[in-house]
Amino acid sequence: MNRLPKVVFSRTLARADWANTTLVKDDAMEAVRQLKAQGNGNIFVFGSGDLCRQLTENGLFDEYRIGLVPIALGRGKVLFGHELSRLRLELLETRPLSTGVVILRYKPGTNC
Repeated sequence: MNRLPKVVFSRTLARADWANTTLVKDDAMEAVRQLKAQGNGNIFVFGSGDLCRQLTENGLFDEYRIGLVPIALGRGKVLFGHELSRLRLELLETRPLSTGVVILRYKPGTNC
């Protein structure tokens, strides 16, 4: 992981000290468009529902991989926030892991 290039999108960090990390503070959508244009491989988003919502709104996801963890918390954040309009997804694959987690792969479809 340390050798892989990483991009951190943050409005609050002053710097990103992790090896091979670039910090983007402005115009995340343009930065992602530029990364996609380079065509150097897959881009993964970890832990940012707000960024995922923006990427979805801008049509920048080619595929969604969602890890379903078998824990019921009773409450929490909506995956993409409440502002996102409905989006139809086409199931590509389900892959159960030995931990009970299920990886779900979807292709974006059309808006509902």
